[in-house]
Amino acid sequence: MKLMKTVLIAATLAGTLGASAQEATIRKNLGERIPQLPKIDEVSKSPMPGLFEIRVNGTEIYYSDAEGNYLMHGNLIDTRTRRNLTEERVDKLTAISFDSLPIKDAFTIVRGNGKRRLAVFEDPNCGYCKRFERDLQKVDNITVHTFLYPILSADSGEKSKNIWCAKDKAKAWQDWMVRDQLPAAANCDSAAIARNVELGRKYKITGTPTLVFTNGVRVPGAIGVADIEKHLAASRN
Repeated sequence: MKLMKTVLIAATLAGTLGASAQEATIRKNLGERIPQLPKIDEVSKSPMPGLFEIRVNGTEIYYSDAEGNYLMHGNLIDTRTRRNLTEERVDKLTAISFDSLPIKDAFTIVRGNGKRRLAVFEDPNCGYCKRFERDLQKVDNITVHTFLYPILSADSGEKSKNIWCAKDKAKAWQDWMVRDQLPAAANCDSAAIARNVELGRKYKITGTPTLVFTNGVRVPGAIGVADIEKHLAASRN
């Protein structure tokens, strides 16, 4: 038994050392041969034998052989299950903890019993956001936390401030996004908007709308009622 345990430990150490050596080789060769490649965050084995995942810029995925002789950028598909493994990996890397979101920096709209929850980052000058908001009117029994995220223009910031400082934020928002009624000029402490922009940068939110569901899944872009319902169902605790 003691001999078998020793052999198992030796095999484990050899495998660990082998993996470390492979990672070092990949990092060295890619760094020397493709200096424009961003700093490598992580090297790990992919589900495909002999193929390694190269992660850069936090969430960007490349693939390489064990020596860094070849580099690929694209989707890895499991043909047996018809799963996009690259997409699943990126979804996991970009997931946002819903409970960590600073809800105090958002305004909240509740419809029906409000049991289902959704957070949305939106710019008031975003046409896709307006389309999304009009579709969202058809979804009931939901609580929506809206984070004003003015990234499209200086006017986006002004409109966001007027909405945030309105006596009824939710009404001012829906008047503008659903009914095209400009928000009245208003002033108040609007530091929450700047914090939202910093938060979005932290999570690399580059477009609006960006939806965040309670299971951490983020969805970039406007989606219709059927897809909203599908994600809400999938995110139930």
